[in-house]
Amino acid sequence: MREAAFIQRNQAKWQRLEQVLQGLDGLSGDETSSLYIELNDDLSYARTFYPKSNIPVYLNGLASRLHQHIYRNQRTPRGRFLTFWKDEVPLAMAATRSQLVLSFTVFLVAFLIGGLSAKYDERFVRLILGDGYVDMTLENIRKGEPMAVYGGSSEGVMFLGITINNIRVALLCFAAGLFASFGTGFLLLYNGIMVGAFQYFFYQQGVLRESLLTIWVHGTLEISAIIIAGAAGFALGNGMLFPRTFTRGESFRQGARLGLKVVIGLVPIFIVAGFLESFITRHALTIPWFASLAIIVLSFTFVLYYFVILPYHAERRPRAVEPGP
Repeated sequence: MREAAFIQRNQAKWQRLEQVLQGLDGLSGDETSSLYIELNDDLSYARTFYPKSNIPVYLNGLASRLHQHIYRNQRTPRGRFLTFWKDEVPLAMAATRSQLVLSFTVFLVAFLIGGLSAKYDERFVRLILGDGYVDMTLENIRKGEPMAVYGGSSEGVMFLGITINNIRVALLCFAAGLFASFGTGFLLLYNGIMVGAFQYFFYQQGVLRESLLTIWVHGTLEISAIIIAGAAGFALGNGMLFPRTFTRGESFRQGARLGLKVVIGLVPIFIVAGFLESFITRHALTIPWFASLAIIVLSFTFVLYYFVILPYHAERRPRAVEPGP
């Protein structure tokens, strides 16, 4: 069946569900159950035959909203909270998979550009990191304390400041998608170049091992979250740029909803990253190296599982829902 015919055949049903979700219409429990099953059938069909269309994204969002609607009618607020983290964030990540690949690619290319630039131009690191930071770090290296910068303030103040700043960066990366995705791309390029130059600088000074076992204790979560926030920004911008079979406004709203869910899902990640940077990173060189490595590996494993593997399975598992009253 052609995509246009598929949309025309089912559009009235989808519009009715939209009205139900907006509170403009009501459904009995049996009708809700029947339409939910049909909607999931439509979603499976669209994923199979129109995988590159916005139709699967739209139907996935509609199914998630109907799922929430049913749970709300069942008056299970705790279930709603768990559903968000267990289902909605993974499903949003599944819907933004291509944007995540794009975000990771942009950051990786920028990281390599930063490292190569630092290698072939000794002034580049100072241009990116600033003379003050470079001079301070060189002095710390001479003292045998290359990572002393992380012990410069009290843990509590550092934790609060870092966490707020990280959340601000993620929201900015998401909101920058309003500039036709180019704003998000620019921020990813800037951060990637800075991290690449930063890491090569420590390599030049002969303290690469120390920097890796210190910086990436918190950086694994922090950098991963920035890349994922970039995917949210691309979802927002691409929804505006590439509406496909939807109106530009509807496509933009879908991208905004998906991106916002992803960014909200990152808040706990930034809190944990801020805690690690404030309370653990400063001691990373005084604890056994394998303890630092374990934190890094566990952080990477969690990010890979929750934001890549779980979304893959979440979009494929059947979601049986009991009908509302």
